[in-house]
Amino acid sequence: MRLLLTSDTHLPARAASLPEPLVAAVDDADVIIHAGDWIDEATLDLLGSRARRLIGVYGNNDGPDLRRRLPEVARAELGGVRFAVVHETGAAAGRERRCAARFPDVDVLVFGHSHIPWDTTVGGLRLLNPGSPTDRRRQPFCSFMTLTAAGARVDDVTLHRLPPRR
Repeated sequence: MRLLLTSDTHLPARAASLPEPLVAAVDDADVIIHAGDWIDEATLDLLGSRARRLIGVYGNNDGPDLRRRLPEVARAELGGVRFAVVHETGAAAGRERRCAARFPDVDVLVFGHSHIPWDTTVGGLRLLNPGSPTDRRRQPFCSFMTLTAAGARVDDVTLHRLPPRR
């Protein structure tokens, strides 16, 4: 099962549209996971119309319309791997410990908010943040992630660095 992870798309505030490499990856994914801060419903509708399956949550910048349509935390078992998705996890210091305590029954936690790509493991929990495809903030590039989930394993976690916008 091929998964595409994204977060913090912030459309149309940070970009007019999703980057073409991300849109192209949508068609290759069995599941798209979005960890919040969509900003507009059009992005949710676009990904929802193109995805085989979409799992998403709302973020701190998402208004009442998105909050009505999306949960704060989403959970799914994909390829035998237990996933949870949340936007915010708090400060980087102590993140792994806090998340392991909050999500003891999860194999992978996908989160956003910081726009900083993250891939760490604590105990049996892997934490993944795909960064942002539209707002790199203090990072050298915008990004998203892909991975495979099968046989209760996560493999091929890849951070995709996006070219600068023109």
